[in-house]
Amino acid sequence: MMKAHVVFATITGNNEDVADIVTEGLEDLGVDVVETEISQTDPAEFAEADICVVCPYTYDEGHLPEEGLDFFDDLKALDLTGKVYGVAGSGDEYYEEFYNVAVDAFSDAFKAAHATQGADNVKINLEPEDDDIETLDHFAAQLVETAKK
Repeated sequence: MMKAHVVFATITGNNEDVADIVTEGLEDLGVDVVETEISQTDPAEFAEADICVVCPYTYDEGHLPEEGLDFFDDLKALDLTGKVYGVAGSGDEYYEEFYNVAVDAFSDAFKAAHATQGADNVKINLEPEDDDIETLDHFAAQLVETAKK
């Protein structure tokens, strides 16, 4: 059975919601999923998964989640060759050019770890709405399709 690990960082609960939606979408596709909070997770745990997902928030003007800084640094140093990754996060468009930049930063960290991008980055404004749920379900399906190759 295909395995996935979904990691989230949240202040408002929105990114936990994003992670829950992605987890449910992957489970609906027959994937065995572990979901954890970023401060309670060692990125080396991704070695046990076929699909690796991070759902980060962007704090203030482009800052990564403080509780996830060590995770971020350690992620970049891993060798995740053969692993498929995806990054989806909730942010606030109020911050304009800093909107959801943590999503892109974590995507770059996965690339540095030699993981394969399985789906386009997803950026959601605030709380996930019905159309966002559809987008996240498509995101999960793309990750599974890429992992099957």
